[in-house]
Amino acid sequence: MNQEIIHVYLMPGMAANPSIFDNISLPKNQFQLHKLHWEIPIKNESLGDYALRMTKYIKHEQVVLLGVSFGGILVQEMSKHIKLRKLIVVSSVKTKYELPKRFKILKATKAYKLLPTQLASNLDLLAKFAFGVTIKKRIELYKKFLSVNDKYYLDWSIEQVVNWNQTEIIPEAIHIHGEKDLVFPHHCLGDCITIKGGTHIMIIDRFKWFNKNLPQLILD
Repeated sequence: MNQEIIHVYLMPGMAANPSIFDNISLPKNQFQLHKLHWEIPIKNESLGDYALRMTKYIKHEQVVLLGVSFGGILVQEMSKHIKLRKLIVVSSVKTKYELPKRFKILKATKAYKLLPTQLASNLDLLAKFAFGVTIKKRIELYKKFLSVNDKYYLDWSIEQVVNWNQTEIIPEAIHIHGEKDLVFPHHCLGDCITIKGGTHIMIIDRFKWFNKNLPQLILD
């Protein structure tokens, strides 16, 4: 009897492309990976409407949705429209209360409206906002990962994160977070699986942990 294949859909973080998942590898006799891409939002599109639109790329039933950073917020919104086998949130937040203080200040002052124009033209600043690191020594590497530089997309994305209004944790969400995450500091968070020494880009540089542990997290 053939074993049922579990379909795992992967959503990258803000401005990132699916190459951040290139080293993620799960047993092919059990899992099939599908990498999702960011689309440019429709003018004045809400995050909820965007999430609903993104569900058209989910081609299977009872899938696993895994999202990183802003992608983690997006997959939580997508989960409100489709039934999932598992929802996995990596290097992200589960409610607006887990957002760090600087994001709350950006919201209160609306200073986020001044950021995106700089981000679109400054890869180093974009990397610091998206990944929590500066990239002067690794600029070619991050050019590979940060390829979504459309100004409207960046405007929209930052506004959605800063103004995300989720108040209740989705109970079934599995949250995996790095101890040394600088974008969403660990001390701001509720319950999560903590990766010792993990940073905001641990999906890239701690991929071995994910390859080892994701199968059991999905199957449990």
